Amino acid sequence: MLNLIKLAVGSPSPEVLAGWQKRRAAETGAHDGRPFFRTRNFPRRAAEILDGGSIYWVTGGMLLCRQAIHDIVPDQREDGTPCTGVVLEPPIVAVVPRAIKAFQGWRYLAQADAPADLTGNTQAGGDTLPPELRRALLALCLL
Repeated sequence: MLNLIKLAVGSPSPEVLAGWQKRRAAETGAHDGRPFFRTRNFPRRAAEILDGGSIYWVTGGMLLCRQAIHDIVPDQREDGTPCTGVVLEPPIVAVVPRAIKAFQGWRYLAQADAPADLTGNTQAGGDTLPPELRRALLALCLL
């Protein structure tokens, strides 16, 4: 199993990201109303991703959540340009937060390097720090 990691550009939180996805799915009607994003390149390792992989979203410099990937399909932008559609499962799952430097596009993320889900994770210590406080503590090397 293999995952993807991508910046949720402009989204300050997973809640805002979920709202954007819900509106876009309703407006476009694409992919049976499931959340999705479009990207230029088709992942060469799509079969590994479709074997239970997720997209890990970076919001505001922090990796905070993930969504299961439902499918990866050929798609088309509004202007007719061909692209790839990455179709997602609706629930956004909180993960153990991690600071991430900015990058362009998406990257592969091995399962061994992926953060654990927060829900039901006793080792995560029930982390309820607000993302802004977590960022500040990480910057001060206190976490």
